Amino acid sequence: MKNLKNMLILGAGTAGTIMANHLRKKVDRSSWRIQIVDEQPGHYYQPGFLFMPFGIYTEKDVIKPKRRFIPRGVEYVEASVERIDAEKNRVRLANGSELPYDVLIIATGTHPMPSETEGMEGGDWRKRVHDFYSYEGARALAAKMRDWNGGRLVVHISEMPIKCPVAPLEFSFLADSWLRQRGLRDKTEIVYVTPLSGAFTKPIASGILNHLLDEKRIQVVNDFNIARVDNEKHKIVSWDEKEVEFDLLVTVPVNMGAAMVERSGLGDELNYVPTDKHTLQSRQHKNIFVIGDATDVPTSKAGSVAHFEAEVLTENILNFIRGEPLHSRFDGHANCFIESGRNKGFLLDFNYNLEPVPGKFPFPAFGPLTLLGESRLNHWSKRAFKWAYWHLLLKARPIPFVDHNMSLAGKKIPPGVLKAEATT
Repeated sequence: MKNLKNMLILGAGTAGTIMANHLRKKVDRSSWRIQIVDEQPGHYYQPGFLFMPFGIYTEKDVIKPKRRFIPRGVEYVEASVERIDAEKNRVRLANGSELPYDVLIIATGTHPMPSETEGMEGGDWRKRVHDFYSYEGARALAAKMRDWNGGRLVVHISEMPIKCPVAPLEFSFLADSWLRQRGLRDKTEIVYVTPLSGAFTKPIASGILNHLLDEKRIQVVNDFNIARVDNEKHKIVSWDEKEVEFDLLVTVPVNMGAAMVERSGLGDELNYVPTDKHTLQSRQHKNIFVIGDATDVPTSKAGSVAHFEAEVLTENILNFIRGEPLHSRFDGHANCFIESGRNKGFLLDFNYNLEPVPGKFPFPAFGPLTLLGESRLNHWSKRAFKWAYWHLLLKARPIPFVDHNMSLAGKKIPPGVLKAEATT
């Protein structure tokens, strides 16, 4: 019997599941065995965590069995990974067994780490201090919001990068709308606290979103680098001793890659794997590839990015196992909706070389979606994405009219905004 080579995927979240479905269709299974490893049985629709505190989505909307999305022909191993031994091409599991690989794909994501901030998991944790970047956190915050009668609501980002970097803004906008519906807006002061100098990382979008914050009477505290949470006085304190008091703190803790990456000696200071931003090949080991939130590539940590990356990575893995150069190039394409409240939303479309700009999408003449413009269609398109996620994206089916290479058609690009492609 022919000896099979081993292709191993670590992580069966968004990125890993998409890759399993792509590779199942493209790889010669008479020569290759494909395995995927994950320790959690449930697959979470993480964009849905944003909606749970406001009662828009329930637990049933955001969690389904992982095995349902792993295709036939891919072996699912439910286990915890202890470490990667890259020199010996094997992965050691927590139970002591080992899985050899010829090609390894790291798709272990990023995770909120409240323990990284002094006092965040103190006496106020899950009482006055909450997060919505985890399933448990979103559930607890939903219960807290049901009892909210007014006070000082602080929405806070600990440190960048974070997955879905617009989500804290969306929470602020949705909170404004939710409070108005309940007659509590005049009884609630909303404060948005960020380590950035503006509401968003890109200047054009930041200008528009800052205006929206002003319009909704949401105070902004910029350049706030948190040092600790004071649980007795219910305030956050920065390294330069600025203070922001709260009755309810909705925080985004420090996000970090998997601890397994650190144990394996493969990550940076936040446990993200150094990755070629175009080929998605590890910078340290040629037979290791990285996708999604586990990478250190300079684009958003979001599901759309994993979807676009997967198309490029699949072609590069096929080239690699054929002994050919890695021709396919990822351009950093990210595409995301921003809920702005009152059943309206924005759409952003950008990549490594172009920040979000106004325009039409996906068709340059008529849209029908508006880039960096508020509309009800953008809102309903975001809500429809849940169906697309479960039925198209995870199964590696194409999303109509949206390519992994970002199109410039329909975009209104100011002079000097489009960057030249870097040579390295």
